[in-house]
Amino acid sequence: MTYDLQDILLFDNSFPRKLPKDPVTGPGVRQVLAAWSAVAPEPVSAPRVIAVSDDMLSVLGLPTVIAQSQRFADVFSGNALLPRMQPHATNYGGHQFGHWAGQLGDGRAITLGEVVAADGAHWELQLKGAGRTPYSRHADGRAVLRSSVREFLCSEAMYHLGVPTTRALSLMSTGDPVLRDMFYDGRPREEPGAIVCRVSPSFLRFGHFQLPASRGDQALLQSLVDFCITRDFPQLGQPDPDAYAEWFKAVCVRTATMIAEWMRVGFVHGVMNTDNMSVLGLTIDYGPYGFLDAFDPDFTPNTTDAQGRRYRYGWQPRIAYWNLQQLASAIAPLFDDVAPLQAGLEAYAAEFDARTRENTARKLGLSGCTEEDLRLMADLQVWMHVAEVDMTLFFNALGSADAGALNTAHFDEAHYDLSKRAAHMGDFENWLSRYKARVQADGWDPEQRMAVMRQANPAFILRNWMTQRAIERAEAGDEQVILDLLEVIRRPYEPHAGFTGVAGKRPDWARNAPGCSMLSCSS
Repeated sequence: MTYDLQDILLFDNSFPRKLPKDPVTGPGVRQVLAAWSAVAPEPVSAPRVIAVSDDMLSVLGLPTVIAQSQRFADVFSGNALLPRMQPHATNYGGHQFGHWAGQLGDGRAITLGEVVAADGAHWELQLKGAGRTPYSRHADGRAVLRSSVREFLCSEAMYHLGVPTTRALSLMSTGDPVLRDMFYDGRPREEPGAIVCRVSPSFLRFGHFQLPASRGDQALLQSLVDFCITRDFPQLGQPDPDAYAEWFKAVCVRTATMIAEWMRVGFVHGVMNTDNMSVLGLTIDYGPYGFLDAFDPDFTPNTTDAQGRRYRYGWQPRIAYWNLQQLASAIAPLFDDVAPLQAGLEAYAAEFDARTRENTARKLGLSGCTEEDLRLMADLQVWMHVAEVDMTLFFNALGSADAGALNTAHFDEAHYDLSKRAAHMGDFENWLSRYKARVQADGWDPEQRMAVMRQANPAFILRNWMTQRAIERAEAGDEQVILDLLEVIRRPYEPHAGFTGVAGKRPDWARNAPGCSMLSCSS
């Protein structure tokens, strides 16, 4: 049987249908006083499928065989448009590293259209790296293979970890070189070009609402809020002042859930600007991200953030709160007083606290979380930091046996520095004794305890060194490692020692290697 994409994908395109359009067409850079601009993807010379997410194909109702066709490659590289697509780029602003940056917009992201799946769910299909838009500023609108591989893999890895996230459908090679200065050192080089098709119920960001607010355009601001409630939060009913309050509260609660899950798995976003924050509480824009190897609350994977470390792991909860404050300020003109906005911010704090307690209990294998348990976790994190202990490997070891049988040898593989291990072993022995006593007092069945811990503590995370290895192999013509990783990340709570070595522990060569420790925003 043959399949055609245009016979399967049903487009709705509510964003361009319901919100004001830029009267100028084409990619020419300009200030836009509208919600979106019509712009077509720029063709590439030799589009080819590198990888697809079978899971996302299924969600969209597409058979896996269809991804093997040249038609699929042409459509999801931007070389061909289906009849009912309405390609466009959206307009938003944002705070970058705490400073208002004005208009930003989809500089290299072009939404092909909104698909309605068989279950009625809406999914936006967006190409990243498909060419210039009115928001590209001085850039070329393209993306390189290394950043595209990272976004494609991590989107799917986070989904299977249970972290709220945008998704990825496909990873394409374009056949065209792209000039990039990866280290911002004045030595640009040509890299292979690529395009990711990313998928989300919505790509609306805090910055979509901030930009019209900054311009005093209350009509557009209200239109955007009304649209978001109607399409993305239909459970809130018709847009009105009460719905606005409930909407902001929902955004706050969803954001808290997302951040708590980042903290659970040791994910560091790296660029938590307000234009990179989804109002649906989804992880968006995978740039210089990283997962913790050795536990370090001050770790940031972003070279641009190396001095101030604004977006370091331990600060992510407070930065999310600050970003929500900026969103509250933007939508304040829609409210008679600030009480509902303050209530939303309080809901963020309450939800994050509740999720943190829940995750603390799950990661430690306890039936509940007391104040003393929070101190137990905090003391553990202090020790992991000073002793340079791998976060993922440690928690896997903690749940590998009956707590009463645990001893310090169970955690040997989690250490990166044997001298630090020896220097701080006394602190850990004291902590382990406290932990054993707490587990015994909890009285949970050991098998139940370990089962809960296995679902809270991933055995596999997508470490930067793994992705960098896949990128280097792909740049040399071998794309199999990308496919291997794609298969492994679908089962992150299962051991994969055969593929990754000791659960993927960072090797010594990767400690400071480019692409393995810190990354730039250049892509």
